[in-house]
Parts: sequence; structure tokens; C-alpha cells
Amino acid sequence: MLVFVTGASGHVGSAVVPELLGAGHRVVGLARSDESAAALAAVGAQAHRGDLDDPGSIAEAAASADGVIHLAFKHDAMFAGDFDSAVAADLRAIETLGAALEGTGKPLVSTSGTMLLAFAGLEGAATEADALDAGPRIDAENAVVGFAERGIRSSVVRLAPTVHSKLDRHGFIPALISIARAKGVAAYVGDGTNRWPAVHTLDAARLYRLALESAPAGARLHAVDDQGIRFRDIAEAIGRRLDLPTASIPSTRAEDHFGFLSTHVFADNPSSNALTQELLGWKPAQPNLIEDLGQSHYFDTPAGTTG
Repeated sequence: MLVFVTGASGHVGSAVVPELLGAGHRVVGLARSDESAAALAAVGAQAHRGDLDDPGSIAEAAASADGVIHLAFKHDAMFAGDFDSAVAADLRAIETLGAALEGTGKPLVSTSGTMLLAFAGLEGAATEADALDAGPRIDAENAVVGFAERGIRSSVVRLAPTVHSKLDRHGFIPALISIARAKGVAAYVGDGTNRWPAVHTLDAARLYRLALESAPAGARLHAVDDQGIRFRDIAEAIGRRLDLPTASIPSTRAEDHFGFLSTHVFADNPSSNALTQELLGWKPAQPNLIEDLGQSHYFDTPAGTTG
């Protein structure tokens, strides 16, 4: 296929593009800058200049492709505290992609997150069958699933909150490392038994390719390997690598200590991947999160301090 990928030069995109090329697909990646365009050219992909605020450019590239993978999200706006505008831009982009692909039977693979289910207060391990009626980013997920009724082979990959690897320079794990360095302690809230799922970037990339190639219309998929790691265990792994103490803090101090992550550090988000494995034959093969935190790549460069 000729595949149009938004967010092609980002963390997950930088693994998805080589995964697609290695499987014989051709890739056109959305590029906001000369740097992003050069990164795509370096791995053998074509750059399409534009961004999420340029619907005409997005529609043109999607209509010319045999399939689309949507990874782009305005993380910079989200981290700056403007989550609402980032969510709105994502939904507009998805609606644009849907209009471009309607009635073609082409695949569209979009991105969501398992953490949304935790915020909804679901009990037990979240499954691919769990769905919510409405909410930030949930509206986008539901729109993509609904495209199945409009002649699009649409699917959604829900990423674990920790997508980890040496490619991860700005995700939650680098942020936690940066906070621990700044505060002098690797902290968790309360008893730290709340659980986060995790997945290696390369395993997630393979799932996106499999979804593009064969996911049935309307599928929700879970990019999850570790189905639920205690937050305390994550903090302890970070503390060991930084030679810092690990300590509990009360919930009243969470916002001051964790900043923008304070709403996430409480979340209990165990998530299953059983239906995804059954549907696509996807099995994670890369190191798990605690193993990855035992390596040096998160800790040996200045990028690991920036979050």
C-alpha cells in the first residue's frame, strides 16, 4: 500500500514508518518542518508538508493514499495546559480524514489511549470491548469506529500510557525521570499499588501495521504488553537508576510534586490485550517496561532529563 501517516516523525511514528517500509509498503508522512521532512527522507519515506490545522493538505494526501495511519496530536499544546485545543484539533483532523476516505473501503487506523478508560472509573482490567459514550479524545475514538458505517475499514489503537524504548524522549517515563531528578526523590502516591499498562514502541509499531493490513472495520485494539505495573515499582526502578530514594507522598502533595502528571499518577489502569492478540495474532516480543528501565538509554543523555 501507499500509506499516509500523520505524526510520522514523532515517537511512535518514527517506529511505524520503518515497520511499514520493512513490510513492503510505501509511506508518505505529514511533515510540519524541514527537519521532519529530512528525517522521513533519511529512512526512505516521502514527506508531505502540512499540519493538523491544514485540512486541505491532509485531505489531499489521504485521498491519494491506499490507507492512513493517524498518529499526530498536539502534545506541545497539551503539555502547555491547552488540552482542549489539542483535542479539538485532533477531532477536526479525524473528520477530515473520514470525509476523504468515505466509501472507499480503505483502512484508517487512528490512535487513542487506555488511560481514558481509567478516568471513567471502570472496574477490573479494561478490555477492547469497553467503550465510553463521550468525552475528550473519546469523541474522536468513537468517530473513527463509526466510520465503519461509512465505507471505511476503520480501527483504533489504544496506546498504553507508557510507550517505552530508546525512541521515547518526551513521554511519561522521561517526565517522571525529570521530576525525580529535580525533586531528589522517585515518588509515588499513597501505597503506589495503582497500575499502569505499558508497551514497547516497536511492538506498538507492529500492531499499527497489522491493523492497517487486516483489522476489521470498527475494531478497537489494545497496544499493551505489561497489563498492569504497580506505580510504586516504576518509581523504584527509576530510583535505582538515579541512585535516589523512593518515597510515598500524600495525595495532597501530588499536584505540587508531579505537575501536569498529577491527574495520571493516581490512575489504576490495568488493561487486557487478549482480544487484540486473538484478532490479529499480535504478540509483544520486546523487553517490558521494568527491563527497559534497567537499561541506560533513559538516563545517559540530556534528553532523558527534559520530559
